[in-house]
Amino acid sequence: MNGLPITLDLQPRIDAALAALRAGQGAQALSDHAFSNLYLFREAHAYRFLPGDWPGVAGRTYDGATHFMPLFDIGTAPLPVLDALIETHGCLYPVAERQLQTLPAGRFVWSANDDDADYLYAAESFRDYAGRALAKKRNLVRQFLAHHAPEAVPFGPSLAAAAREVLAGWMTQKGKGAGEADEHACLEALTHADRFGFEGFVYFVQAKPVAFVLAQALAPGVFAIRFAKGLDSHVGIYPFMFQHFCRSFARPVLWLNFEQDMGNPGFRQSKRSYAPQALLAKWRVALVG
Repeated sequence: MNGLPITLDLQPRIDAALAALRAGQGAQALSDHAFSNLYLFREAHAYRFLPGDWPGVAGRTYDGATHFMPLFDIGTAPLPVLDALIETHGCLYPVAERQLQTLPAGRFVWSANDDDADYLYAAESFRDYAGRALAKKRNLVRQFLAHHAPEAVPFGPSLAAAAREVLAGWMTQKGKGAGEADEHACLEALTHADRFGFEGFVYFVQAKPVAFVLAQALAPGVFAIRFAKGLDSHVGIYPFMFQHFCRSFARPVLWLNFEQDMGNPGFRQSKRSYAPQALLAKWRVALVG
């Protein structure tokens, strides 16, 4: 594949372009539109940066579709440019819904895969887990707090080792071998957390780290949960962790984005159990015919 590998040197240029795409989107901002996501999953998606007048990132979706991620508002590009990009790379992806309004329907066709959609939640729903739909989460938090007295410490470089300890324990409990699941991406995230603007907490029980969460602001009050790991030995740690983040983070938290489920039945069941407010479609734009 042509293009340049996704390296840290490209962060200023790519981040600036993606920040422009997120601007004004609020809670509708897509989790993919951040350099950190491209860098951490550069190998999984075979990402390559393509510079030029109409720059973008070429890659492959989890279901194997080749695509071009525009680093520009597609509404500003001449139609022949978009035609050529689609012909070369298969489709434009991910495209936010508001950008579709700029495309002539007779020339382009668009579709979305539910496996790609971001799970969006109102942070208020985590603060008390009110209502019947979240009763199980509410009870899990009570159960966790009945057995444990957790201490939450804001994440910083000095806590990276504690978070790595949690990750290692999580890998063991899940029966994962070295390099499986998202271990490599998570380790890199812990190393480059400051650089990527990842914030969160590490949770301790009796001075032992048992969980951590790393989030990234997509817009004011809107946070993508990039990594959340907890030990299964501490039942209820996940609903407690998300509740605590929404209640205690240093800045107001209005929305949480849990990213996509990638078609994984376990991920889908887990994310839907928190009763999402919406699923944010990530559109694939192709040529008619």
